[in-house]
Amino acid sequence: MAARARPKDRKASGTAEGDIRVVIADDHRSFGEALQIALDNEDDLKVIEVVTDGESAIESAQVQHPDVLLMDVGMPGVDGLEATRRIHREASNTKIILLSGHDDDVVLARAVEAGARGFLRKTQAVSELADAIRRANRGEPLHAVSEVELSLARFRMQRRTDGELAQRVERLTPRELEILQRVAAGEASVDIANELGMSRHTLRTHIQNVLTKLGVHSKTDAVVAAIRFGKVKTSEKLAQTDVDAS
Repeated sequence: MAARARPKDRKASGTAEGDIRVVIADDHRSFGEALQIALDNEDDLKVIEVVTDGESAIESAQVQHPDVLLMDVGMPGVDGLEATRRIHREASNTKIILLSGHDDDVVLARAVEAGARGFLRKTQAVSELADAIRRANRGEPLHAVSEVELSLARFRMQRRTDGELAQRVERLTPRELEILQRVAAGEASVDIANELGMSRHTLRTHIQNVLTKLGVHSKTDAVVAAIRFGKVKTSEKLAQTDVDAS
């Protein structure tokens, strides 16, 4: 487990009554400590700990019982979303705000589903982050209800689409997957046909069948789908041109 930054007292007597106690979890210690310095300049905020991985964030929530925990989405081992789920179950009095470098529906929807109050971009001003901490501590939403509902609807629709694609990938035959693996390895169409003992016309037919089954428009999209769901191994030689399926 990664070492933690030693809590830094702002006041000689420690945390003052009424202070909002904050823990920062970010795998880039320099970012976490810079954010600690900035937030400690706020009269009513006190950063009590900076941790650099998800397991430490969970432990900090259980031991320190912070009012608000700022959680980076992307961390090694237990990521921010899984850590949020576990803290939400085991230390529900701690309000969690997820931090991300991305601003999209997926991050917001996954944050809300995991039990966070919402998410903020890492590039937002410290004053905006401090205000969000205060709002989360009061139990107020960080996002409009309509924004959350729309994000969840889009995310769930995408998840259904992904599930359907996974089922299509499962229906590919061993021969079709072998062809996709060779495509992923960067083999030319003529070489694939020769090595598998088939004509180029037959190879094109197999490729067209794969595209139809997966509902995609190129062999690159087909390879990416097969890689995504664990049916084809990745390769730096992934071909970028389509096989002529006509």
